[in-house]
Amino acid sequence: MSKKLQLICLIGLSILIPAILWRVLPSVPMSGEPGDFYSGGKSYSPSKLLFHRNSLGEKPIGLPVISHVQIVDFDGDGQNEIIVCDVTRSCVSEIRRTESGEYVERNLIENVSAPAHATIVDLNQDGLNDIIVSVLGNILPDDNVIGRVEYYAQTETGFHKQILLEDVRRVADVQSGDFDGDGDLDLAVAVFGYARGEVLWLENMGNEEFLDHQLHSAPGTIHVPVADYDNDGDLDIAAIVSQDEEELWIFENLGAGEFGSRRIWRTVNLDLGSAGLIQSDLDGDGDVDLILPVGDNLEDAEAYPQPYHGCLWFENLGNWEFRMHRISDLGGTYAAEVDDLDGDGDKDVVLVSMTNDWYEKSHASLIWLENDGKQKFTPWQIDNEPIHLVTVATGDINADGRTDVVAGSLNLRKPFERIGRITGWEGTGDQR
Repeated sequence: MSKKLQLICLIGLSILIPAILWRVLPSVPMSGEPGDFYSGGKSYSPSKLLFHRNSLGEKPIGLPVISHVQIVDFDGDGQNEIIVCDVTRSCVSEIRRTESGEYVERNLIENVSAPAHATIVDLNQDGLNDIIVSVLGNILPDDNVIGRVEYYAQTETGFHKQILLEDVRRVADVQSGDFDGDGDLDLAVAVFGYARGEVLWLENMGNEEFLDHQLHSAPGTIHVPVADYDNDGDLDIAAIVSQDEEELWIFENLGAGEFGSRRIWRTVNLDLGSAGLIQSDLDGDGDVDLILPVGDNLEDAEAYPQPYHGCLWFENLGNWEFRMHRISDLGGTYAAEVDDLDGDGDKDVVLVSMTNDWYEKSHASLIWLENDGKQKFTPWQIDNEPIHLVTVATGDINADGRTDVVAGSLNLRKPFERIGRITGWEGTGDQR
């Protein structure tokens, strides 16, 4: 072979090999046949269940940045409230429905620097729900020591603030549980950071003092859902790590405050975009599974849906084995919630999209996956607006016995249209 021909072959291979890898690698961590994948934005059949959309709480001003919503009976009166983490307004607020049917909002906690998550728990076990705030310090990438865990103990006259953890990088999530079996509540903490991060557990020493223990050192830890993943009677800690690597870890509770590390999944696709990890027994077999939305691409100036975006279900097979299933292909998927939307006894999945292709206005921002009872999921589109949804919760917000959906918008990328803040979809009980 002549040198000229060799050079032509080398040039051809240098072009062909990257092209093949670019096409093939995104599908490597996914299950299913190539026909299950897609490229570009996505729309679905209109939801068989009908919902009534309503803007909740304060009206959007400018470009709202909501990081977390949840539905919970905060004051114990039997009526659910909506707890909101609002980065733009630097507060944690409560939205409740009045007897006249109006949704009114009031601030519970103010002057919080980029609240990522509010954990509602009676930490001091006095019968009143307290609030633990995961403080990012900055919603944008930042590797400075600006994160904190702030504890707001509820009293008869308001909230008493105490810092449980500081001098750490951006904190994205806190979850509670008695990890050492001593009868009080400890905390699991996700320190997202940026170039540096970690997973911690905070041992409750009494008198509102906590001792921190490092479980893992890696940037990009988002959520730390707590559950008994091995059915041995104590609480373990799961974590999704998404920055340098895309990995799923579980820290096995060995007793007496000791933990073992188990990496149960990783992917070679470092642009996968892991987002909001949650735990639930999705298949109803008595053990706890994990559900992982993938579609975070805010690092791109022009965020756009990718063929590997969607939702992954990690089926717990026992003995620390988890089987991954791809159950959705919604572009830009950022958050998930599990609930029985249609009342048939099976757990369905609700998903929201942050970066679908919004220039086509029919593309989905909110969908639900109907479970047929055998974990075969049919997608139904609830709505195509507002867009840029990053957090979702389900529950009965109007006390009519039906399941409603609430979502929050994070408006950081174009197009700046169909802007929302807190949006509710009230279930009507009717089918299309």
